[in-house]
Amino acid sequence: MLAAFPVGVHLTLTSEYAGYRWRGLTRGTSLHGKDGFLPATAAEALDRLDPEDVRAECRAQIEAALTWGIDVTHLDSHMNIVQDRSDLFGIYLDLAAEYRLPVRMFSVETTEAQGFRARERAMARGILFNDHMIYPWPRPMRDVLIETISTLSPGVTEIFAHPVLDGEELRGYGLGFADLRASDAAGLIDPALPALLDGHGIRRISFLEIRALQRAV
Repeated sequence: MLAAFPVGVHLTLTSEYAGYRWRGLTRGTSLHGKDGFLPATAAEALDRLDPEDVRAECRAQIEAALTWGIDVTHLDSHMNIVQDRSDLFGIYLDLAAEYRLPVRMFSVETTEAQGFRARERAMARGILFNDHMIYPWPRPMRDVLIETISTLSPGVTEIFAHPVLDGEELRGYGLGFADLRASDAAGLIDPALPALLDGHGIRRISFLEIRALQRAV
């Protein structure tokens, strides 16, 4: 199903849905709570995670994707866990360098507020990332994109979305934001968007093109 699409690995260290829990691929002690699942909240995860457990787990997730035949194009982070703690961010960069992959990066404003020089550290290691990030949540992606499209800065901008096809599965695990996720899915295939992007001279790319630049270095 994914053979024709650029797909990254969404490094996952939390399991936040009460009725839909999952475990890690490795047995690191700090990865799992008393219930045997990954932590339910970002706060719990950031408080308890051991860096070496995180390194092993994230590498296992990348290797699993490669074993399944996915041509991994980049790395990003579920609930931002590996981007929200300096030592874990270092592991994020280590794995990106090891697999020669670009990474998703927070906005300039967010990385500056974090205080651990995320962008500078990535650039020092030659790891590529998106220049800008539009983070619409919890507003519909399409609405925010239309509002901001005329003011985009030069460089690579990622528009963040949570597209999910509507149906029983979505309504079974994520009722809180089901309508928003379904809206994002519909918005991304809105036939009006390509003409709007073209009208503003915006070229549509994926992380596949960024990975090609990463591996050309």
